[in-house]
Amino acid sequence: MTEYVEVQTAAGRVRGRWRPTTGGRGAPRSAAFLGIPFAEPPIGGLRFQAPVPKAPWEGVRDALEFGATAQRGDPGVTLIPEPRVEGDSTLNVNVFTPDPTASGLPVLVWIHGGGYFAGSPASPWYDGRNFNRDGVVTVSISYRLGFDGFGWIEDAPSNRGVRDWLLALEWVQQNIAAFGGDPGRVTIAGQSAGGGAVLTLLGMEQAQRLFHGVYAISGALGDVSASRAEKLGRALAASAGVAATVVGLSTVSEDRLLALQKKATELGPSSMTTMIEEGLPLGPVVDGDLIVRPTRESLRAGVGADKPLVLGATDDEFTMAFAGKAAKALRWVPQSVLLNRFGVPKSIRAEYLAANADVVRLGKARLAGRVLTDRMFRTTVPGIAADRGDATTWLYRFSWPSGRFGFAEHCLDVPFFFDCLDGTAMEDLAGPNPPQELADDVHGSAVAFITTGDPGWGRHDRDAGVVRVYGRPTRDVADAYASVRALL
Repeated sequence: MTEYVEVQTAAGRVRGRWRPTTGGRGAPRSAAFLGIPFAEPPIGGLRFQAPVPKAPWEGVRDALEFGATAQRGDPGVTLIPEPRVEGDSTLNVNVFTPDPTASGLPVLVWIHGGGYFAGSPASPWYDGRNFNRDGVVTVSISYRLGFDGFGWIEDAPSNRGVRDWLLALEWVQQNIAAFGGDPGRVTIAGQSAGGGAVLTLLGMEQAQRLFHGVYAISGALGDVSASRAEKLGRALAASAGVAATVVGLSTVSEDRLLALQKKATELGPSSMTTMIEEGLPLGPVVDGDLIVRPTRESLRAGVGADKPLVLGATDDEFTMAFAGKAAKALRWVPQSVLLNRFGVPKSIRAEYLAANADVVRLGKARLAGRVLTDRMFRTTVPGIAADRGDATTWLYRFSWPSGRFGFAEHCLDVPFFFDCLDGTAMEDLAGPNPPQELADDVHGSAVAFITTGDPGWGRHDRDAGVVRVYGRPTRDVADAYASVRALL
């Protein structure tokens, strides 16, 4: 068996490498094509502009190593191993295929998370080899992060990171058949900010032709208001001592802009309510142009109603934020003060606490984590299902408690989705010996959805609908988001 394999793309020929799959079933090998540029490097005159498609090249381009990443330095927040790769050509796709000579295979396009300011498509947890094993061509994409991707600049295109997603999806439409995939069977998926990204795309009229199904894991919507984006952009430019224009901000080095961005967007404990109420400070902006209205308004208006959607969250996404010293400090905080800080109205507190009595019994830190999780993630799940009305939607919960933390924290479900429990840094998040049977459940449902458009349990039907609850054992439960109803 030869080690290398070549494919002809629209811009030129690329050379990838064969590797084995794991699990002992399906396709025994996977071909990885890493760091294929879909756009010109966003530097110099292109730094704050819409992405420009990559110009054709001569000869064969090696696609054997990950391309440069938009992530710089160590953001200190990622729970997933997401390495940075130095370089200028940061707009790349990574393609994993079981057979480039095949035709009509379903396609998964993965958009990484990281709060819209961090994250990397070069994570070993995003390797598509075991989706390949099960007959799914897999693509992970990169995009500009932070202010470069989403910051307001007076005379620059808005939502540059969103425009990167769109061009990457255009690349998939033009090229994925050469890797064995079907451009008419594309499912977009992502986690955290990546989950928010695919929901944003679901609500965008001009993105509809680029995909055919959506799988949103712990989706964190941006939907930053235009006025808030402008206020931050002007403040950051002022702190740099330049005009809030392309010419002005182009004189600010990447390192300095990152430092100013961090300072301008830092949220301390006293800002928790602001983050809950207003969302992340950088992310997709409701600019009236590319994103014409908030995502949930678009879904209520019927945008994306023809696309099947799976969405869900872990049970305790952000509970780890209240571990250690924070947990000790919270012991002395009155419950009413805690609930007030997280914006839970007095009129619903009794109902909410009764619905979450199991968590209340575990102490203030666990209650704080659950409230934060509910306000930022879990209420979005039944909320978006209701927004979509009769559109085909499935809900899930990931409830298996990590062997490391004792609850189902943020990012825990990602290695189960990719079926990569043998991956690096797994014990730090999941503890020793995470259950392969659960990975079979989560990954198997994802493969079924990508392949057939049905993940294998009952679709959402308002409160009567079942929810797939991933745990040991996995089960289907009616009205499994009842504990957040008071917050809706």
